[in-house]
Amino acid sequence: MAINEPGIQSLIGKADSAYTLVEMVAKRARQIVDGAQPLIEGDDRKPLAAAIAEIQHGMITYHRNLEDEV
Repeated sequence: MAINEPGIQSLIGKADSAYTLVEMVAKRARQIVDGAQPLIEGDDRKPLAAAIAEIQHGMITYHRNLEDEV
């Protein structure tokens, strides 16, 4: 997987903004670095690539707590 695949346009639909998408990828990649098992098969992926693939396949989602935004 190249660094620009999948493209931002295909991933942006998985979050409400590019900022949220970056947070999702960073948080999941950090979890994998810290020892969490990737949800995608194949051990040859780097943590960032695994996090992106998981989000692309809908395995990782987010929930915005609107009470925190008041």
